[in-house]
Amino acid sequence: MDILSPQIIILTLTMGSFAGFLAGLLGIGGGVILVPLFLWLFPVAGFPPDLVVHTAFGTSLAIILPTAISSTLGHRQHGNVDWHMVWFLALGGIVGSLLGSSMAAFISGESLKMCLGLMQILVSLKFLFYKPYIPPENQEKATHLALLLVGFAGGLFSAFFGMGGGVIAVPLMLMVLHLPIHLAVGNSSALIVVSSFSAVSCYVWFGMQNPASAPFSLGYVNLLVALLIAPLAIIFARIGVKLASRTSQTILVKVFAVLLMFVGIKILLGW
Repeated sequence: MDILSPQIIILTLTMGSFAGFLAGLLGIGGGVILVPLFLWLFPVAGFPPDLVVHTAFGTSLAIILPTAISSTLGHRQHGNVDWHMVWFLALGGIVGSLLGSSMAAFISGESLKMCLGLMQILVSLKFLFYKPYIPPENQEKATHLALLLVGFAGGLFSAFFGMGGGVIAVPLMLMVLHLPIHLAVGNSSALIVVSSFSAVSCYVWFGMQNPASAPFSLGYVNLLVALLIAPLAIIFARIGVKLASRTSQTILVKVFAVLLMFVGIKILLGW
């Protein structure tokens, strides 16, 4: 089936909108939805098998970048972004994302897919059973070293799995930095902007060194899919941000965790 067929375009736009909504609501970047979608979409669209996984990761990050910018601006309007913290988080995130994308470029697509499946299952278990301590609103000042390390971990995770990194950054900001939940989500969105940009640059570069190519792609980033999804993802990210400041997310997180578990098992078993 061609990537420009109506069925694929409609499904892609629908899932992209949902990913953007989750990005704004939970500060997770949306990649946990986009990457599995692309792992299904790109083989159906006739992409070379050895390019599918890396292109799924790179394209996911290219869409997450503008979505994260939209989420960050929305959280900033609600006072949920501390720019002093973000500078140090971003510095660590750049280093982590450069390392993570370089590691992913030298690992086979099949191995990356197995890592992704395991990661999806572990993240779902965390969402289902882990109950983090939510600190009071008057948060303590985090040290520069702690900010750098949290940013590094988020950037590394983001680049290696083609995701925003919020599933790692938000819990670390709660447990290590002792930030309130809304500030953690806002800062995570800002961190995702920086880590995604540096990771996308690496996926483009490493992809251009590969003699094989996929249609409408620049390196490991499919420009057509990114341009189709990004606008809707941005719009729905802003909707998610508005709901995040006024909604209890407990039930939604549990439902989302079950979905992640199913997707992770599906990837591992190759259904």
